[in-house]
Amino acid sequence: MSQGGSQEKTEQATPRRLQEARRKGQVAKSADLNGAVLLLITGLFALLYKDTMVNKTQMYLYTHFNSFVMTHQPDSRLPEILISFILNVFTIFIPLFIVLMVVALGINLAQVGFLFAPEAIKPKFERINPVGGLKRIFSTRSLFELFKSLLKVIIIGWVIFAGVKGELPNLLAIYHSPPRTVLSQVLAIALKILMWGAVVYFCLAVIDLMYQRYAFKKEMRMSKQEVKDEFKQTEGDPQIKSWLRRRQRQLMMNLVRKEVPEATVVVTNPTRFAVALRYLPDMEAPIVVAKGTEQMAKYIREVAQENSVPIIENVDVARFLYANVEVGQSIPIEMYQAVAEILAMVYRLKAN
Repeated sequence: MSQGGSQEKTEQATPRRLQEARRKGQVAKSADLNGAVLLLITGLFALLYKDTMVNKTQMYLYTHFNSFVMTHQPDSRLPEILISFILNVFTIFIPLFIVLMVVALGINLAQVGFLFAPEAIKPKFERINPVGGLKRIFSTRSLFELFKSLLKVIIIGWVIFAGVKGELPNLLAIYHSPPRTVLSQVLAIALKILMWGAVVYFCLAVIDLMYQRYAFKKEMRMSKQEVKDEFKQTEGDPQIKSWLRRRQRQLMMNLVRKEVPEATVVVTNPTRFAVALRYLPDMEAPIVVAKGTEQMAKYIREVAQENSVPIIENVDVARFLYANVEVGQSIPIEMYQAVAEILAMVYRLKAN
């Protein structure tokens, strides 16, 4: 494959690449989804508590401003009344503020989970590079974001226009109604238009979220060479690992050629495992001088046959010694009886 072809982003992002991107704050997230859900929550809250908010606000305005007008020194009480008015309005909307904060946190956690990426806020000098700035401005992603913003404004604007146009007869009908009726009707129409706009905005935000995830997945794609390079960094160079395996095998074969000819017996499984034991009268217990599986077990048997070392088949003993005793260690006490029987068999063979 050509060098250009090898650099094509055809492979899915590895977990390590995704983790590195997340550490830098690069995640698939739709900012519009936050705004759309918060707008829906605000509209629903206003629909449920519309009458309560209107009554509280009207009562407050009537009581305090009537007191303000009737006082002998209205100018001196103006700051006090304004502060009281702000605090009362804030009190009315405290439940909404709390709900919006919780919902905003929940939406962010639902989209990207808990994310702490201090690297994302580090100053980067390349961001002030005019050439780089122009490339970002006229990039495909920026053009899409511009198109998306224009489309969003057009669609939501059309929904609001259609809503106002549809409610125009109702607005004209309440022209001569009492102030309380006018306020209630206007608020109901405004909330209705708000909810329609919020629903349309939410649909657009869901589409945007799907696109953001698709674009992020595409952006995170890797070339075959990048996957190979990452594998080398995380798992090690395959050539080096292969060389190490060959080197370990060579060392083991050298050990087998040196120790097996001096072994007392080789215990086999019969073909999968092979363990060479050495025992001399001055030893407290036999020791394992070599062991192996598959091809190495076959090589141990071949060396034993070449040097007339007895080979005894004992599946349980061979498997236990291979799994639990390292080369150079003595056999454990629980194997004394079984190994003693094998050694006795070897001595009888030699005696014959």
